[in-house]
Amino acid sequence: MPDPIIEVRDLLKHFAIHRGFLGRGAESLKAVDGVSFRIQAGETLGLVGESGCGKSTVGLLILNLLRADRGQVLFEGMETTGLEGEELQKIRRRMQVVFQDPQSSLDPRMLIKKIVGCPLEVNGLASGSELVKRVREMLREVGLSEDHVYRYPHEFSGGQRQRIGIARALITGPDFIVFDEPTSALDVSVQAQILNLIRDLQKRKGYSYLFISHDLSVIKHVSHRIAVMYLGKIVEKAPKKDLFAKPLHPYTRALLAALPRPDPEKRHPLAVLEGDVPSPVNVPGGCRFHPRCPEALDRCSTVEPALEEVEPKRWVACHLCAGEKSSESCLRFDASKAGERDAPEVESCRL
Repeated sequence: MPDPIIEVRDLLKHFAIHRGFLGRGAESLKAVDGVSFRIQAGETLGLVGESGCGKSTVGLLILNLLRADRGQVLFEGMETTGLEGEELQKIRRRMQVVFQDPQSSLDPRMLIKKIVGCPLEVNGLASGSELVKRVREMLREVGLSEDHVYRYPHEFSGGQRQRIGIARALITGPDFIVFDEPTSALDVSVQAQILNLIRDLQKRKGYSYLFISHDLSVIKHVSHRIAVMYLGKIVEKAPKKDLFAKPLHPYTRALLAALPRPDPEKRHPLAVLEGDVPSPVNVPGGCRFHPRCPEALDRCSTVEPALEEVEPKRWVACHLCAGEKSSESCLRFDASKAGERDAPEVESCRL
């Protein structure tokens, strides 16, 4: 296998919380707690999990928009976690981000020419008429008119504003882009257009993506591989086809069982995962999912499971799979506790 374009090793980020008089009694919010994965050139890794599990923080750490407390991020084999100044700016030309809400991520006082062209100016790549020419070309690339260069963000719809955000991210010719829930603020019909644009750009240009979302249907539509996060840790990694056909971790099965089916002839009662996500300030001992897990063993409350490869390219952190080299061991549990034994098949995304 060729070297990955992005490699994340044991990434950790805790935020200090000061409580009490004069900030005494400090605690730590464990946003990201030992995350590792790889992304190959031209590949999309989907990062999925409930709100507050640390997905967006992982994206910010990779881009050096937040400083990691521990761990490494390697871009084409070069560590980027300690870079500063000019060296960091050179790398950022090749690593870009598209944020969740285009309305708040675009400056309402700037013309589109300035918003999309600013990265070219900052990096010394173009100016004057050449800058305007490249901005016009990029707007056409994302499905907008070149005449939009002299308009303001408020003159566009939500989907058009997100296309502007994508154009801004792509204008410097990056190799890797982080998409942080880029469609969650859009209508369903507009979501499909943006997702299809993202996939089409990757096919034509060979971009590599980290696609962050809480929506498994969206993740299935755009990803090649999927990593499932829960409370700051990755609990399962697998190729998309394998994960949807046979999810191994109880949390992944619960997420899939909670998805509605678009076909009215294949309706099923939606499974509801009991309880709330524990606070990342007071993380449960042992397996972090055990307070909500219908399949929990005695040791789940005291021993934290390691993320192990149970089959080629399939990784899971669960005591049901511990020490086994077959995914079948992960499915040996009491069906009466878990409801249905197998998670329902999820239909292809038809946004």
